[in-house]
Amino acid sequence: MLPLLLSSGGALDAGALQAGVAAYGPLVGSMLAAGLVAGFVAGMFGIGGGFVVVPALAAVLTILPGGGDPTHIMHVAIGTSLATIFFTSLRSVQAHAKRGAVDWTILKGWLPWVAGGVVIGVALTGRMDGSTLKLIFGLGVLVMGLHFIFPVLSRLQREEENMPKGAVRAGLGSVLGAFCALLGIGGGTPAVLIMTLNGVNIHRAVATAAGFGTIIAVPGAIGSMIIGLGAEGLPAGSVGFVNLIALAAITAMSIITAPMGAAAAHSLDPRKLKRIFGVYLVVTSVIMLSDSPLVARVISVFSGGA
Repeated sequence: MLPLLLSSGGALDAGALQAGVAAYGPLVGSMLAAGLVAGFVAGMFGIGGGFVVVPALAAVLTILPGGGDPTHIMHVAIGTSLATIFFTSLRSVQAHAKRGAVDWTILKGWLPWVAGGVVIGVALTGRMDGSTLKLIFGLGVLVMGLHFIFPVLSRLQREEENMPKGAVRAGLGSVLGAFCALLGIGGGTPAVLIMTLNGVNIHRAVATAAGFGTIIAVPGAIGSMIIGLGAEGLPAGSVGFVNLIALAAITAMSIITAPMGAAAAHSLDPRKLKRIFGVYLVVTSVIMLSDSPLVARVISVFSGGA
């Protein structure tokens, strides 16, 4: 992009610079804001921030000139989100590790199964169209939002720690990885739920869940790049289904705010924040589902039959 901003004498071309700012300014600005929120949320709840990044990126690419073929917008949003999760979750893990809260034994035991599930999820993503991915994301976010607002399962925590092993761990880990790859999320919410239901202390569960995001992000981002190679009509700055412009902007802010969220998780009662975040997720879900052609057809059928 830089050569396009230079005149023949090597000086910056003011007109080209203004055009570049006009073209990419909204994307960079909105992604900086998304990264600010995603980083704090990642540190606070032990999640990767995908619940913030995917809808923000999908919305911006939809309205931005040069945002690419609408067919691939959800693929790019999910792939880019997985790439950003590597940095946000890694920063969050580092912050929690300084407090000695990360359970590395749990991470090592779940790593191969979660990573394998991610590979399956990315392969499925490549075979789905954008509207199907939007429907899956909307439904997944709705479930997670209701969980944050009404944390019924979280109250079933065991007194004695007994994490799943063997075939149960393999099955849960694979499903977790595939589910997260399809939604472009770091898996912190379901990971925390699994751990707390099996007796892991909530603070240690949140800290360890951040590590799940790193495990999910690496194969998820690489896989998204690979399956997107050769796709036509991708947004400028994309390598496969990962947009490097958005990745840089989101990461720049999230690595700053992730430690703040981690500190807040250890010093504040997050119950009210969880409910607020849950409302955000439900609203986001409704917006995403309202744009789904399948949901629109179902609504038209019921409204026509009324």
